[in-house]
Amino acid sequence: MRQDRGTAEIDHAALRANFEVARQASAGLDCIAVVKADAYGHGAVAVSKTLVAAGASALAVVTVDEAVELRDAGIEVPILLFGGLHSEAEAREASERELTPTVHHEEGLRRILLQARQRSRPWKIHCKVDTGMRRMGLAPEAITKALETLSDAAEIEVEGLFTHLACADDPDLGFSLAQLAEFRGVLARATDRGLCPPVIHVANSAALLAGDALREALPEATACRPGLMLYGARPAPHFETPLRPVMTLRAPVVNLRDLKAGESVGYGATYRCARATRVATLPMGYADGVPVALGNRGAVWLRGARRGIAGRVSMDYFCVDLGGGEASDGSNVVLGDAAVLFGRQEGGGEGSVPTVEAVAEQAGTIPYELLVRVGARISRQPIDFEAPAG
Repeated sequence: MRQDRGTAEIDHAALRANFEVARQASAGLDCIAVVKADAYGHGAVAVSKTLVAAGASALAVVTVDEAVELRDAGIEVPILLFGGLHSEAEAREASERELTPTVHHEEGLRRILLQARQRSRPWKIHCKVDTGMRRMGLAPEAITKALETLSDAAEIEVEGLFTHLACADDPDLGFSLAQLAEFRGVLARATDRGLCPPVIHVANSAALLAGDALREALPEATACRPGLMLYGARPAPHFETPLRPVMTLRAPVVNLRDLKAGESVGYGATYRCARATRVATLPMGYADGVPVALGNRGAVWLRGARRGIAGRVSMDYFCVDLGGGEASDGSNVVLGDAAVLFGRQEGGGEGSVPTVEAVAEQAGTIPYELLVRVGARISRQPIDFEAPAG
């Protein structure tokens, strides 16, 4: 029997709404929906089915295993492998499952060419150009040669060419515009040689939310790659857009304790009660993705009020101070009540559920990390999920 250690409620109506925001921001580009890392912790299979039904032209993951999970669930749309192929076994699996690998370097190119010779029909692939991320991808001066090599292989169809923006979430778009200028140079050289593929994509969530400047700087683009924004979080605080939180993270109250003024809570006795108070224990900890940095800093939403985290976050539990003496002293909190760490709003301003962006700022991290770190002990509960017919 599974112990109730908390629930990540996944709102598929919000997911669909956010996808529509991405589609409108792209001004008509095809949307390659990014569902890597278990759809940013939201459950890759269910999320992918919703996004495909909403109109995603393709999906993107990092590893072959991530893609195989989707294929095994009956998802048939193109799946782009951001991470490339790192072994002959991965190349075989990717070919058999009709996955779309990315070429990052000569060794990956060699693996694709070897595996493609065993196919009876062309294998669609994408090539990545490194224009400034300095992480993965072919150098701009190497891409033309790679495209020529691939064009000579009848078993391969170079479908796409892309790059990745390193600073699209920066209010100063100078670095991004320089990357796009370099990428356009690559496109021009490929076009001159008749090697430019039909699918060109660059824009991630930040680039889509940055407005017209980056989109207009690459008129050749045919597709975009929304990721974080699909899940209702902004890549940076300066973006203003009507995104809806998709994940609401809840934990049940499993213990209540009345403490005296001066008594401590948690490891290291880092929290001392300033007055007589009641403390609630919640069965989540850093093993479940609650950052240690939220100890004595963060808060949850419980019984209509924000309750501060009391003491360190431990591996399996953390505590919140329900107050003592004031109107919202938590005397109405009972075992089993659900505390919300972040997610769907109830009210506004300080009297509301914390957003994942706000919690990330308190923890000194980014919303991406909070979402993907929600652990396997936390059950995913989809709501407004419309299973595809058949």
